[in-house]
Parts: sequence; structure tokens; C-alpha cells
Amino acid sequence: MAGARRVRVAGSGHSFTDIACTDGVLVDLAAMNRVLDVRGEDVTVEGGITLHALGEELYRRGLAMENQGDVDPQTLAGAISTATHGTGGRFGNLSSRVVGVRLVDGAGDVHEIREGDELRAARVGLGALGAISAVTLRCVPAFTIHRVDAPRALDELLPRLDELVDGHDHWEAFVLPYARAALTLASGRTAQEPRPRRRVEAFARDLVLENAALWLAGRVGRRFPGAIPAVNRRLAALIGPAEHVDASHRVYANRRLVRFTEMEYAIPRDYAAEALERVLALIERRRLPVGFPIELRMAAEDDALLSTAHGRATAYIAVHQFRGMDFESYFRGVEAIMDDYGGRPHWGKRHYQSAATLAPRYPEWERFHEVRRRLDPAGRFENDYLRRVLGPVAGPVAQVGSSRSTVVTRPSSVRTRARSRGPSTRP
Repeated sequence: MAGARRVRVAGSGHSFTDIACTDGVLVDLAAMNRVLDVRGEDVTVEGGITLHALGEELYRRGLAMENQGDVDPQTLAGAISTATHGTGGRFGNLSSRVVGVRLVDGAGDVHEIREGDELRAARVGLGALGAISAVTLRCVPAFTIHRVDAPRALDELLPRLDELVDGHDHWEAFVLPYARAALTLASGRTAQEPRPRRRVEAFARDLVLENAALWLAGRVGRRFPGAIPAVNRRLAALIGPAEHVDASHRVYANRRLVRFTEMEYAIPRDYAAEALERVLALIERRRLPVGFPIELRMAAEDDALLSTAHGRATAYIAVHQFRGMDFESYFRGVEAIMDDYGGRPHWGKRHYQSAATLAPRYPEWERFHEVRRRLDPAGRFENDYLRRVLGPVAGPVAQVGSSRSTVVTRPSSVRTRARSRGPSTRP
């Protein structure tokens, strides 16, 4: 590495960590956003395409992503690299549908990765293996989703959690601290024709209720922390039912205009209700000024080496804090709870783990490092974040058992723009 500059590839800047930061060269692939090839349901696209643009491109071709998260400005390469996911007990995260990756290593060599440990590593690679210039995604025929949003009392919801998740294709909940209430989003595939919402209806729901009201509540809570419990109970009273029938990619994604910071943990699905109750108890016991809803989602297991859902059906619990408010005390408290369940942090969201604490949580940790040493032996794609969470390429690999136990128990800036061969169609 003597004299060589380190390289990181930027996505859309959606991550809350410094995963893309570097004191070397920062490569922006935003102009690499084209559909390259369609063969049946296998679609190859450039890595810089956003999920929003990809959804529309697939829909024009009668195709869709099998599952998707609830925001869509991320680039596809960035989303798969951090194990970005949607929700649905029968569906894996976005990277689980990747059947091929074109990757450029630090020496400029191009690797077409289609199978084996290299593919399982590249599906969720944290940008540690090289620059992903193209992705082949196994898609499905385009479909319509009927989503029903409904308020529910938490005491009625949690005992029926498995029934609710298994009874819908996609299900998630936004739980309000101090209110014992949640907004649930239950979705199913339907033969109905898409019925895009009228502009006035979308404005009232997306901008006024889901963004403006939440922003105002956050501002009040930041100025008067003691008022947060009363504000949240008022928000719970304002939540009303709604329905949405449209093409899948238009239903999955919501507009998020309120600024916040976030931590998310993946734990075994069986402990979802228990862990959520412990987080709510932490907030109330310590009177933490937390007004933002807690998000609960589910996903099927997969086999990507560093996927947060590797080898286990997974529940995701995401906690947030409004911009400008202290979050560290809250997040560290939540992380301590998640450690009891062998929790795996979302690679693109805040956490305080290191390679030593993470290695025992991934059964095939060393296999990933074998691939990493083959594809980037000089550590060209390293940065401070990767050295913290993965360890250095050339250094000793953290071994299982080298840190505190994570057994699940029931607790008592240089910027380089890469150019595509055609004009940019970035939205």
C-alpha cells in the first residue's frame, strides 16, 4: 500500500455510519444507472441505479423486486452491500435475490462473480471487496399490493405477533413509546388493478400526518422533553386507518422528510415481542426523551456471509431519535438489550460494535475474510469503519469466542465521478 491511495465507493449517502468515508478517493457511481440486460426474470443493472429508478424500470418491463424496504433513494449497490431489507416473514432481504455481481478490485481487475463463497460474500460486502459496477437481480413478475394501515393497541398486538406476520405477505409496526399503541402496515399481493392515490389524499396522508405531524411532535419534544409522553399519546389518538392499492414498488416506499438518526438490530424472530417490551421498559424506566416510533419488521433467513439474517428467521427492531436530540444514551441502552439476543447491527446504521464483538455472531465470519483477502489483499478499500467492524485485511481475524458471549438467552474526501456510456437518468 506504500504510496497507494485508499478508495471508497459512495452510494446515495443514506447510511448513518461512516461506512463510505475516506481520506483517499471517493468514487460516485450515480451516473452508472442503466439497465444493461434482461433475460427472463434476471435483470442486470449498473450499481449506481437507485431503488426508486429501478422499481420504475422493472415495472415498465412487467417485472418487480420480490421485496423492498420502506425508502428508495439508495443505490442498489449500496443497499445490497449493507443488507438493506424490507419486511415479510417469507421473504429475504434485497441481497438474497442477487445472482451475480460485477466487481472491480483495487488493481482495476474485473471479477464476474456468479457462485460460491465469493457471491455469498459480495451480496453483503460492506464495500470491502471492491467497487460493484453491476448487479444481476432475480426479479418476479410485476404485482399489485393491497396495504391496510391500522392503529392497534400494543397489548392486543404482541400476543398475536406470529399470527399477524404469517397471515400477511408483508407486515410491520411503528410503536409509539409511552403510548402502548402502534400503527401497523399489513400488505398482501392482490389481483386488483393498481389504484394510485389521488394527489390530495397522498398529500394529506404522507406529508401532513406522517411527516408534518411527526416533525411538529419532534420539535415540541426537543424543546419540552417532559411533554413527550403526552405528545405521543396525542399522536396515537390521531392515527387512523388507510388503504393503498398500487404497484408493489410504489406501496413499499414511503416519503421520509423528517430528519433523524437511527440504530437497527437483527435478532432471532422468536424474541421480537420480548425484546421490544424491554426497549419500551428502558425508555419509561429512565424517562428517556424518545418520541420517535420504534419500527418492528421481519425477514426470512438467508445465506449471505455477513447478512444480518444469516441462518435465522429474523426480527428487526429499529430505534430513532429526532435531529438535534441526544441519542447515545438511548442507543447504548438498546444495544445492551440486543446483545443478549446475539443481535446483529444494520451495517449502515449506528452501533458501537467492533470486529471482536461481531465475529461470534456470524457463523461464517472467517469465510468472508478469506474472500476479502483474495479480492483486496492490499486493503485498498479499507477505511476506519471497516477496520473497526471487520478488522484490517492484513491483521489477525477476530475469532469466534474471542469476545463476550452472544448466546441467545432469556434474560433475568476526494470525489471522483464514474461516467456511464450513456446519459444519466438519475431522478
